[in-house]
Amino acid sequence: MNGGQVGRSRSAVVQPCARCGSRWAVQGKPLHWCPRCHGVLLSPAPVDAPADRRNYRWVARPPGRKTPAPQPVRRPAAPQTPRYHQIPRWGLQDRPPLAAPAPRRPLAALGDRVTTALYATAGVFVVAALAELGRYGILLRNRTRLIPSWLLWISDAAVTVSSIVAMAVALATAVTLVGWLAETRRAAYAAAGELDPRSARSLVLGCVIPVANLVWPGVFLTEAARLRIAGGADPRLLRAVRIWWAAWLLNALLVLVSVLYRFASTLQVRADGVLASMWTDLVAAGVAVASLGLVRAFAGLDLRGRPRVPRRWVIATTPAQPVIAPVSPGATERARAASIRDDQAGSLDSDEVTAEQQEVVAK
Repeated sequence: MNGGQVGRSRSAVVQPCARCGSRWAVQGKPLHWCPRCHGVLLSPAPVDAPADRRNYRWVARPPGRKTPAPQPVRRPAAPQTPRYHQIPRWGLQDRPPLAAPAPRRPLAALGDRVTTALYATAGVFVVAALAELGRYGILLRNRTRLIPSWLLWISDAAVTVSSIVAMAVALATAVTLVGWLAETRRAAYAAAGELDPRSARSLVLGCVIPVANLVWPGVFLTEAARLRIAGGADPRLLRAVRIWWAAWLLNALLVLVSVLYRFASTLQVRADGVLASMWTDLVAAGVAVASLGLVRAFAGLDLRGRPRVPRRWVIATTPAQPVIAPVSPGATERARAASIRDDQAGSLDSDEVTAEQQEVVAK
């Protein structure tokens, strides 16, 4: 029996595969894909139908040769479902939108370094005052003995270098303080819902021009302090501004005195000028410390940088009554005498009781 007779015995209608040429008997509903190679199955047709009615072509093979079994087609490995040993953190997270960074103002960077600059200023002015004190000690020693030249050279170098460094650091600190003042006033007026009526140029000129910088910095700080106090800040902030203003004026007065001492012609006046320079440097260091306290007062901190806790005093409505009565010397003596009398009375009673007991025993 040939292949055609076998096909007719199984089924009269087959579906050939367009890819591998396999013919599949139609048992029920026609198929669409070849079960072997997953190729397209052509429409069902009778086995003995003419070739022009079949939508496939004949392939001639030698007689007696078996059709090689088609190789199974391997599908690409499908992606597996991911497995996790813990809850993944990359899932949907409802994060709040990040606030846009505020634009940096030109003077804001200077205000961030004001604390470090004030520490440095106070330190270099203390060193300058110590150098002036050392020079004054050499002058006192020179009244009776000669001073070595190398010691004089060290003293002159210490005074000169410390004075130059102190002036340079003080100038840099003044620039940072102007930037801090501008930012502080802007924040105070912004909290009040207003704009600073004074421009940055007027602030800089008021703090830089000589003689004018003795008045306008205090005015600028007073305006900012009153706005902060009106907004609920500590009322002592205005007192801190006044203390700083007084120290600033005192420092300017001592600077003027030191400059006048430079024009002296006698040795004694020049020696007094060394002392005046020392006190000027110490007051300048004190002004730097007062400025640091003022900066931290505007930030709501004390001089050490700790949060300032306001104290509230409550009026007492009743007089204070001591729980324990005060002890007076007279009362102490009376209490001691009373205790002595009680002891004597107790001893007499015990003697009488003893005599009565003896009489009873005798009877």
